[in-house]
Amino acid sequence: MTGALVFWFFDFPLPFLFGPMSFCLLLALFGQNLAGFGQISVAARTILGVAVGTSLTPDVVATIPQMAGSIALVPIYVALIAAIGVPFFQRVGGFDPVTSYYAAMPGGLQDMILFGQEAGGNARVLSLIHATRVLVIVILAPLILTGVYGASLNNPNGHPASELPIGEMALMVAAALLGWKGGERIGLFGASILGPMIVSAALTMGGFLHSRPPAEAILTAQFFIGAGIGVHYVGVTFRELRQVVAAGLAFMVVLAILAAAFAEVVTLFGLAPPMEAFLAFAPGGQAEMTVLSIIVGADLGFVIAHHLTRIVVVIVGAPIVARWLPESGSVPWDRKK
Repeated sequence: MTGALVFWFFDFPLPFLFGPMSFCLLLALFGQNLAGFGQISVAARTILGVAVGTSLTPDVVATIPQMAGSIALVPIYVALIAAIGVPFFQRVGGFDPVTSYYAAMPGGLQDMILFGQEAGGNARVLSLIHATRVLVIVILAPLILTGVYGASLNNPNGHPASELPIGEMALMVAAALLGWKGGERIGLFGASILGPMIVSAALTMGGFLHSRPPAEAILTAQFFIGAGIGVHYVGVTFRELRQVVAAGLAFMVVLAILAAAFAEVVTLFGLAPPMEAFLAFAPGGQAEMTVLSIIVGADLGFVIAHHLTRIVVVIVGAPIVARWLPESGSVPWDRKK
């Protein structure tokens, strides 16, 4: 909370996202033994699921067929990332094939760590690589959005709670809980976001919800997302900074080039405005891209449709491809760490 207050006091951009992230990151790098917020952080992500779901109005849903052209590029995008990323991490990072594959995949941070570990990859390496990817995106994307696309970071997160009907806010809470826990029960991947999104979208299409969650709730989600990114660096050593984190930073250059190329193709063919194209192909996490789309006033339906497609392609394809990858016994990393 101190980081958020400091950033807010000095009028820094996105204080409830950058403040906790920066302070937790610095404390982690200086050896402080920080702990995450556990299920509280997961619960906070349900707010973003509801925010996406309530953005899927009948008018937005009617435009989904128009996204088919750019969505069709997503599997190609993921395939290129895999083709470049696996040999990159094997040669530059010295990782085994399984760890290299899951390190390259631009999926959800937690999903890639879990699937990679189950496939025999190094969970510590995957945690640092994906935390670095998300960290870089969260830092650079706002700069690109303002400097290149002229976007404003001052768009309202939503209406204050005092302006929303109590009945609708109660429905949002119910949608968040029902979608989250119901999604977990049926084994839905990303249940904390996708479950609430599905339920709240149904309520929105049915005319029961007419606005996003209150601004205070969106700020709360930003806080937990920011803190969660920084906490992933707890216990990082100089060796890991030099080899693992450095490899992650280098690969971000590759991801940036690929993302920029695909965004340019989408723009040139008139499939989307430049800012939406950038956000749709930026290799960040779903939660982080939802927050950024909200604060710049982007077409949330378009952006999230592409990220959902990317996540589905990654999650469905990763276990299949990983079976073809042999484990290497020459990896200079202890898998038990």
